[in-house]
Amino acid sequence: MFRFGGPVFRHRVMISAAVVAAAVGFVPVTAQAAPSPGAASEAPTPTPAPAPASVPAVKGPADGAAAAKEAAGKAAVREIAAKTAAAKARASASAGPAARAQQSAYFDVSMGTSTSGALSAGLATGVSTDLTYGVVRYDIDWGDGVVDTEFNLVEELVYADHTYARAGAHTITIKATGPGDETAVTTEEIVVEGSEFTPHAPTRLLDTRDGTGTGTPGGRPVGANGTTRVKIVGSGSIPDGVTAVALNITVTNAATAGHVIAYASGAKRPETSNVNFVKGQSVPNLAIVPVGKDGYVELANRSLGSVDLIADVTGYFSRTAAGGYTSVEPTRLVDTRVGLGAPGVAAAAQKTFGVQVAGAVGLPATGVTAVSLNVTVTNPAEAGHLTVFPGGGQAPSTSSVNFTAGQTVANAVIVPVGPDGRISIRNGSWDRTDVIVDVTGYYGADGEAAYLPAEPERLHDTRTYGWPLPAMSYHEEIQWGANGLEALVVNTTVTNTKGAGHLTVAPDPNTKDDYLNGTVERPTPPNTSVLNWTKDTTVANLVQAGTGNNDIVDFWNRGWEPTDLIVDLFGTYSRK
Repeated sequence: MFRFGGPVFRHRVMISAAVVAAAVGFVPVTAQAAPSPGAASEAPTPTPAPAPASVPAVKGPADGAAAAKEAAGKAAVREIAAKTAAAKARASASAGPAARAQQSAYFDVSMGTSTSGALSAGLATGVSTDLTYGVVRYDIDWGDGVVDTEFNLVEELVYADHTYARAGAHTITIKATGPGDETAVTTEEIVVEGSEFTPHAPTRLLDTRDGTGTGTPGGRPVGANGTTRVKIVGSGSIPDGVTAVALNITVTNAATAGHVIAYASGAKRPETSNVNFVKGQSVPNLAIVPVGKDGYVELANRSLGSVDLIADVTGYFSRTAAGGYTSVEPTRLVDTRVGLGAPGVAAAAQKTFGVQVAGAVGLPATGVTAVSLNVTVTNPAEAGHLTVFPGGGQAPSTSSVNFTAGQTVANAVIVPVGPDGRISIRNGSWDRTDVIVDVTGYYGADGEAAYLPAEPERLHDTRTYGWPLPAMSYHEEIQWGANGLEALVVNTTVTNTKGAGHLTVAPDPNTKDDYLNGTVERPTPPNTSVLNWTKDTTVANLVQAGTGNNDIVDFWNRGWEPTDLIVDLFGTYSRK
């Protein structure tokens, strides 16, 4: 979010003809991150570049805050100029100089607004008046029960900002009181940028294998370097106005190796990736994808052969009050190998077992509408898939994790929680398998953070520098200019693996000053995992990575050999 910050008299702006002229034609915009210049995660390893500095350049939101402040100020000045001109025109149209002299001073109030960050809004306000001196009082009602009072000279603007507890529309009302008790009121409705989550029963929106063409005409595979569209708005119970959607995307029947990119319809295709695959593989990955203005998302097959694509939805985001997100320290919820959270036996073939979510591992006992998980299959006796769905219901015809015999594979899952506070996991294979579930966060009416999609950006790629992530070591991702971050939504990819291992992602307990001053203490990674790999593989998985109290996330190589690591940012959760 941006902060206009500090006492009001630190932000005086004279309403001059030059400023009014500069305001003409102004349209407020929200600054967005520039796309990463990095190649897609599947590109060949580039020539090693010089090593980066030990401490990256500090970047912050100052430029964005200044732009937001300027936007609000220009909008207010433009409205003030228009109201002043109208008042003078009315006076000129009155009968005679004597009548005009007897008229009382004109006095009106204007505002300009701007939104930045997930739950933040700012405004500039001032009066149009023929008073030449005195102080104006501004009572600013933000529309959520909070009223701020500011004072400034009649010829100067007041700047203020506010952070809301919930996403959605809010009506701001400003009452200005002049030095002679003149009063004027203005209102404006704003919609903050952040989105909240609404769970959706797991539903298949696309299956190119389906002869009836679920989600696509004719049920045909996606050709080499081809693209298919997935209808989001109007599918199931998904309404208009959706900003992003949680999709489990599965690749199967791949003719060659490649990757899939998911992005909003009508947007430029990013240079990032969501699902990596090799020939003949069936592999899923969860994606939180922005939805285009036409209600669709695009799935691009970036390979030289055809693939079948499957897309299952479990929820959507909209700029209305629904369920906010709260991250938790990554915690193991289920491990059938040791009887944690479930019977200490492998999940039986074609059987379902329940998992208590509400009140477990520090989660609230009530109010949890959906949960963010990492689900891992290990020791499967035969190929198959897992389906994760709300407790108390029937298993849908969707999948959450696909696996082959003997494989250890993970996938991120966002799943609605049943009315009984439980979720269910069905083993869709014809033989047993062990199941591991780690929890990373939850959604609910009392959730602390709203989601803000970002233009996909490559945060880190060890191939750029020619230095893989060493064994049993970690990379710290520091959000230097962050303010109120709850979590990062990132796709993690490992490639050029030299042996078996797994990736762990967790908040870093050190502060930014510790990294700047060289006083970092080595963190201890949690007993959880995000993705698993073997030698000479490329594996990706989505992570909703909590940033803790210091806006730093650690990515741990928990293997005994080095590996290349790629981290792509797709969005953030910001709290009030």
